[in-house]
Amino acid sequence: MEKDIKKSPAKTAEQNKTLSKPRIFFGILFLLISVVSALSFVSYLMNWKADQSQAGTMLDKEIQSSNIFGKIGDWLGNIFIFDSIGIAAFIVAFLFFVVGLIILKKNYFKPWKTVGHSLFFICWLPIFMGAVTKGEGVLSGVYGYQIMDFLNSIIGTAGLWLVIVVSIALYFILEFNLNPTNIKTKLNNLNDNTVGKVKGMMPRSEKSFEADEELEEIADSEEEKITVSESAPLSKKVTKDPVTGLPDIPINQDLETIVTPNQTSFYESAENNSVTLSPTPSVPIVDIAPKTDDINFKVEVAKTVDIVDESDRASQELVDKHGFYDHKLDLAKFQMPTLDLLRDYGNEEISVNKEELEENKNKIVGLLKNFNVGISEIKATIGPTVTLYEIVPEAGIRVASIKKLQDDIALNLSALGIRIIAPMPGKGTIGIEVPRKNPSMVSMRSVIASQKFQNSDMDLPVVFGKTISNEIFMADLAKMPHLLMAGATGQGKSVGINAILTSLLYKKHPSELKFVMVDPKKVELSLYSKIERHYLAKLPDGEDAIITDTHKVINTLNSLCIEMDQRYDLLKNAFCKNIKEYNKKFSERKLNPENGHRYLPYIVLVVDEFADLIMTAGKEVELPIARLAQLARAVGIHLIVATQRPSVNVITGMIKANFPARAAFRVISSVDSRTILDSPGADQLIGKGDMLYFNGNEIMRLQCAFVDTPEVEKIAEFIGEQKGYASAFMLPEYSGEETTSTVGAFDPNEKDVLFEDAARIIVSTQQGSTSMLQRQLKLGYNRAGRIMDQLEASGIVGGFNGAKAREVQISDLNSLEQFLEELRK
Repeated sequence: MEKDIKKSPAKTAEQNKTLSKPRIFFGILFLLISVVSALSFVSYLMNWKADQSQAGTMLDKEIQSSNIFGKIGDWLGNIFIFDSIGIAAFIVAFLFFVVGLIILKKNYFKPWKTVGHSLFFICWLPIFMGAVTKGEGVLSGVYGYQIMDFLNSIIGTAGLWLVIVVSIALYFILEFNLNPTNIKTKLNNLNDNTVGKVKGMMPRSEKSFEADEELEEIADSEEEKITVSESAPLSKKVTKDPVTGLPDIPINQDLETIVTPNQTSFYESAENNSVTLSPTPSVPIVDIAPKTDDINFKVEVAKTVDIVDESDRASQELVDKHGFYDHKLDLAKFQMPTLDLLRDYGNEEISVNKEELEENKNKIVGLLKNFNVGISEIKATIGPTVTLYEIVPEAGIRVASIKKLQDDIALNLSALGIRIIAPMPGKGTIGIEVPRKNPSMVSMRSVIASQKFQNSDMDLPVVFGKTISNEIFMADLAKMPHLLMAGATGQGKSVGINAILTSLLYKKHPSELKFVMVDPKKVELSLYSKIERHYLAKLPDGEDAIITDTHKVINTLNSLCIEMDQRYDLLKNAFCKNIKEYNKKFSERKLNPENGHRYLPYIVLVVDEFADLIMTAGKEVELPIARLAQLARAVGIHLIVATQRPSVNVITGMIKANFPARAAFRVISSVDSRTILDSPGADQLIGKGDMLYFNGNEIMRLQCAFVDTPEVEKIAEFIGEQKGYASAFMLPEYSGEETTSTVGAFDPNEKDVLFEDAARIIVSTQQGSTSMLQRQLKLGYNRAGRIMDQLEASGIVGGFNGAKAREVQISDLNSLEQFLEELRK
């Protein structure tokens, strides 16, 4: 017979896991409270009559208490036993004990099940003790006596006991699943076990044997035994069937039990016409179908097995030891800007001018009536700068007939910026936006101080201003994911950029957000140079964080592309889809910094005048901008591009396709409006922050919040005076493919990568023109000029000849190839 080999249980993860000091402290504290409470309750029950008169004398030193824990014990007993739940107070002490074990991660009890049972007996036991003692003594407490007395007066003594008995019976029925079938099954199992024990005491016969207990459970209810009699003797050698090749197995004719072939080994050991079964016999197949009416069929759902990853266990140990990673610790004392830095413009409530409203309403109705357009209903909504009149035309009126009257309505109302929305999205009305004569101010302070902004949980909250219905409008830059702004000079575009930047500065910590600022005009964004060591990012060799030079802009954009690629590699190695998931994993210490992982702040690229970059650098700027717009959203790099020239050669199709969110201030013509918004309307704005916002679904008219230059200076100074990082956030290093070269000092090792292509174009056309290189190679003017200077220094073209094209020194392409081959040597 095989010996059972006992294996020592492996240590579980919970046993190996070290507990933190706070967990140990609070766990022991709860256990101590449990023990003190239980002993106090026991001592109180023994001496409650003597100590009851001492209630309320806690501070009197002359009065002594007989409780084991003194007056504290008397106070605990009086509170929990006498004044409340009687002896059920011991359950409260037990719950403290369970909580202490849970804190120490000793899972001897199921928490929620234990609490549920305890609450039931805390409610039931005082009433039961009150009914037994009839309110005498303290076993029921005040709670038990009052409930018992109330029920006794309502339903009588018999009804009271009926409630007590029924409630405890229902508890046991629901808890132990007691029903007639289960009770009968358990009684049958009890009888079977009793019979089996009696049979186990019977002596074995030499000529017969009884099956083991496992086979007895499988046999039918008549409990017949599998035996081999002398009439069917067994030999040590088992013969095989010549057809099937299986051994011939003797059959017990009484039970017709077929023994499977793998049991032949059991019979080979038979001696003296007796058979000894192995401890693990195969299950016999019985021809007689068993009855299923009395079978107890139980269904048990397997518990889910938690598989603990080694990396997760290690990260949890780090969290228990050091806590979650806090990216704000480097600037732990950093204070966010306060509201007093923004100017308070006083009362900004909208004043209702009923005379103006009534006058405009009468003019609109009268004009439409003159053109045979009937109106069944009209409604006015007053905003900060614009009043929206919603009209419902009569049946049979075409919308186009109202839309054509825009200029006529503007003439009749003597107002600038009449805009007709026909129909209004989601409504069965036609909107007519009419500027107010006395518009209200929308200050940055009012929108920043609003509960909507302060309680916002957006990743990059941007508050633009207020809508026509005077509601604060906010958007999440992380979901936009990029913003394209356009507007004529002096219409509020720069104020809009400052409003966006101010929103982000008031909401995000320096460790969470970095700005890359491009300002070709050199004056608009220079105010933010004071926050360089807090919020700005730049190239390692960059002197100023506010980029103004076109060549440095190109390097910065390409450096951002490198940063984007590096971040995607980090996300791939961390198995994350976006920056939010990645930073969460890093904060939970699931990513190892030794493998290159780091906390990734959001990066916002702000370009104040995009048209100037396109004019000077062309494709060298457009291509990295488009690449960032296409891919950088998931890794937390977002773009805000602004221009005062929304023409098709500046805002190209590639740019528009990757900037779904657009903000348009007042422009000169409807063509510019269509370029930026794909629809007219921006040419009908009134300026001074009046804007249209398009998020891909509908166009909304907003009044941009006003933030003045002194306010921005105060915010920048407030942040700049605080402790910052050692330097600005460093972007990856990028070295441009082309370098400057001077005429007459040509170095073949420093030539532009497009030098040979440009030379072939010049020689094949026999025209040395810089503009032609721009068109053919899609270059900016600066780079095309540098290539032309290199061609001159190498001797391929002649010197500058005023308005005429340069002279080409090489006549054909064969000669050029020989010349280039010599330059390569």
